[in-house]
Amino acid sequence: MRTMTIAGSMLGLSLLLAACSGGGATTAPASAAPVATAAPAAGDAASPAASAAGPASLALADNALGRILVDGKGLTLYMFLVRGGPACTDACATAWPPLLTDGSAPTLGAGLDAKDFGFITRDDGSKQVTFYGAPVYYFAGDPYVAGGDGAAGDTKGHGLNGQWFVVGADGKEIE
Repeated sequence: MRTMTIAGSMLGLSLLLAACSGGGATTAPASAAPVATAAPAAGDAASPAASAAGPASLALADNALGRILVDGKGLTLYMFLVRGGPACTDACATAWPPLLTDGSAPTLGAGLDAKDFGFITRDDGSKQVTFYGAPVYYFAGDPYVAGGDGAAGDTKGHGLNGQWFVVGADGKEIE
């Protein structure tokens, strides 16, 4: 029975990933505003972006892929190779929850500079954190993000669809 549940979940995740491989980008100017997480939208309590409260805590972590951007809990942050606006909305944002901000100053770990962070406005009016101008996301398929077995720093979303990549310390995708 567990195998069927896992297979069904993977099928659903595969469909969401497919939805994320298209365009869907909107254009909004990036801002140099500081970063923090915002309150969750109703029914969105499971996403890391929604469950965080207060100023965002961002850091760099050493990983098998290199030095990567993570949140204060060590959750890996990703970028979509389409730049210039929130590239992942609607069903895509279920698989790739955005890191949201309310404009408060972030807590930054060593090696990070506040001037490299900003936000863009999403279609729903929420503000999404940017790093070097690129919106950043979590991956719901990382077991630690989903609340399953796993560890901070999971990178199961890395390279998916040839468009989703872990964010490096320099704000570029790690390929």
